Amino acid sequence: MTSIQQLFSLEGQTALVTGGTRGIGQSMALALAEAGADVLLVQRDESNTATKEAIEKLGRKAQIYTADLASNESMKALVPKVLADGHQIHILLNCGGIQRRHPAHQFPDEDWNEVLQVNLNAVFTLCRDVGAHMLSRQPDQSGRRGSIINIASLLTFQGGINVPAYAASKGGVGQLTKALSNQWGGQGITVNAIAPGYIATEMNTALMQDEKRAASILERIPAGRWGSPDDFKGGVVYLASRASQYVNGEVLTIDGGWMGR
Repeated sequence: MTSIQQLFSLEGQTALVTGGTRGIGQSMALALAEAGADVLLVQRDESNTATKEAIEKLGRKAQIYTADLASNESMKALVPKVLADGHQIHILLNCGGIQRRHPAHQFPDEDWNEVLQVNLNAVFTLCRDVGAHMLSRQPDQSGRRGSIINIASLLTFQGGINVPAYAASKGGVGQLTKALSNQWGGQGITVNAIAPGYIATEMNTALMQDEKRAASILERIPAGRWGSPDDFKGGVVYLASRASQYVNGEVLTIDGGWMGR
């Protein structure tokens, strides 16, 4: 019988992570390292080394790959570069994302296109390319080839206000996750998503500074507080590990019991 420690262990695995320099992404990258994984961090540049250094302090390997999620060509070049360097990718965590806020009737084309590229197109490109790599590898003793974890949102399920591009992109992430899980679930690749609720991070600064809106949001969180990045550490390790090997196509909400669903 496999022990709990073995089920949740990521020893000997390598994770490719976008959006790992701060907030939820940083906490999840560190969680993967704490569970035993080495981490390849996808960043726009190498100026921010905080996550890399924190991972290395845990005794795990970390490396930064520079790529621009807003550039489709940059995304298509990323996985071939990683593989050419001799890395195997066992876990893909797509956490990179952006937000743009405008009333729907004034939403600029350039902001719409950028949000869809970063939040959805780049996710698809990495899922496709990493998925192909995982399929080329023989399954391990438990029949697993890899784990893909996408970051969705409460706006995967609802529309929000002044964020039509973000809602559209995150709705797409939810459906992409389900489509890929149907395609690859029988071949040893689990594809799941995490949907954060209202989390006290930089992306939600505008909401937190709007006293009326922030109060109305808090009233609908049964946990009585906004979430914190560390609330995601357990969920991401679960979905990355053998503990969730019979979980596929799920969108795990981590939202304090949000009552607005």
